[in-house]
Amino acid sequence: MSTNQNTDTIYGINPKTGDRLDPGFPAADAARVDALVADAVAAYQRYRATSGPDRADLLREIAMQIEALGDELITVCDAETALGPVRIASERGRTVNQLRMFADLVEEGSWVDARIDTAIPDRKPLPKPDIRRMLAPVGPVVVFGASNFPLAFSVAGGDSASALAAGNPVIVKAHGSHPGTSALVGRAVSAAVAQCGLPAGVFAVVHGPGSVVGSALVKHPGVRAVGFTGSRGGGRALMDLAAARKAPIPVYAEMGSINPLIVLPHAVAHRGVAIAEGLAGSVCLGVGQFCTNPGLILAVEPAGSEAAPADSVSSGGAAANPGTAGATAAFVSRLAATMEAQGPGVMLNRSIASTYCEMVARFASAHGVVTHTGARSQDAGGCAPSQPDGAGATQAAGAGPDGYATVHPALFSVSADVFVQSPLLAQEVFGPATLVVRCADATDVTRCLAVIGGNLTATFHGDDEDFAGYADLVRVVEQTVGRVIFNGFPTGVEVCASMTHGGPYPASASEFHTSVGTGAILRFARPVSYQNCPPPLLPAEPQDANPRGITRIVNGAYSRDPVA
Repeated sequence: MSTNQNTDTIYGINPKTGDRLDPGFPAADAARVDALVADAVAAYQRYRATSGPDRADLLREIAMQIEALGDELITVCDAETALGPVRIASERGRTVNQLRMFADLVEEGSWVDARIDTAIPDRKPLPKPDIRRMLAPVGPVVVFGASNFPLAFSVAGGDSASALAAGNPVIVKAHGSHPGTSALVGRAVSAAVAQCGLPAGVFAVVHGPGSVVGSALVKHPGVRAVGFTGSRGGGRALMDLAAARKAPIPVYAEMGSINPLIVLPHAVAHRGVAIAEGLAGSVCLGVGQFCTNPGLILAVEPAGSEAAPADSVSSGGAAANPGTAGATAAFVSRLAATMEAQGPGVMLNRSIASTYCEMVARFASAHGVVTHTGARSQDAGGCAPSQPDGAGATQAAGAGPDGYATVHPALFSVSADVFVQSPLLAQEVFGPATLVVRCADATDVTRCLAVIGGNLTATFHGDDEDFAGYADLVRVVEQTVGRVIFNGFPTGVEVCASMTHGGPYPASASEFHTSVGTGAILRFARPVSYQNCPPPLLPAEPQDANPRGITRIVNGAYSRDPVA
């Protein structure tokens, strides 16, 4: 067992064993932060003037450089995260594919939303000026790497890819849980920048505690926007820092979600067991460490179902709730058994595992809550105290039920009346846990949704008969989330033009934007209008000749033609 308590050097920690992973990476000091931002500001003037095809070349080169890392990236990432080679290889594929997706977007060029209103000099009573508008890059962007996606939401993930695509230099604050992975990918991105003949300040990776290095970056006057994926507390802290600046800047924070899944009565009665089996896989996928993990199940009980007695507790899966009857009881019983069968899993780091165990214990002891499975994580006593990410670790006896950061799935149930009166139960449990709330009707569902606030997703399981009677509930739900799913599961976010990965606060800082898909580029661009601008000073996109051949709005009509 290796230990290190020197926070000036950041080490990865193997979440299976607690062993320190070499090498270590120096934490940045204030001078280093200032130098990186100064380099980014200087690089911005040149990089913002590059063409869409030039940026496309950079993004494709980054993808190739990441692929060229080969098995080394898989090995290092698995040691730091315990996600497994198959999952990591899949995430690498998602990462390089979204880089190429943004390359295609900016190479075509219409994303800049160019608009042209030509002059009418003889208009009465006042002449109409010539006005042309397009989106332009905002300036240096700070991106915070996410713990649960060491590739797709980290150094070269969606935030970095969309910011670079828009024409902005990027500084990444590497996550302390996977510093080696971050350094490898950062090396690949920097190699691509050099290969494309761009200033080194276009991209940088920096290590260090978020409360120190991250805060310094967000407060630096040279930084113009922030991308973040992580906890509500972390995102809220960055939002407050950015708002307190002399010149406030936007923080595009995706801060987790409970992702309610609503099972309507006809579906419960006719295919509740099948839904439960698919749901168990979704809850436990990746040890529950997805921001789209379905952490709240609102089951609308068919007529005749009995509520579970409040003092009924079971950890035996299929034997749970012997006092209940009907379709809802069968649904919960199968869900418990299937989750239990998933077995234990290793979480990303000790801190996350400890928090999960603590939350499981708090849920299990809450008034009116029935525990169906999860006693082993509950009995683990909170997995022992956590250590600062990347600052070293000490193996403690009884650290987890099976190992350093190992946990078990947990399933609870409760009545709607109890749920709406317990703020604790409306909190996200990050990990393989979910809570079933027994609802009598749409009114109960609406009451529960009002308690949890904004979310990334909501899911409906229902049949034609259900949707005929619950159409109004769908309209209510769509006002509280960024994505509504029907007869599926929220885990698995398709990276495409039509995806919305965001939602009303507290799911994200801005419900008007997405962090996944081509729409993510809009976070890091701002509209600029040119009035009566001399033609030689116009960017290419709003010029009369339309040299890029993009789609524009010209005098109110979409067109790819030159302005006559």
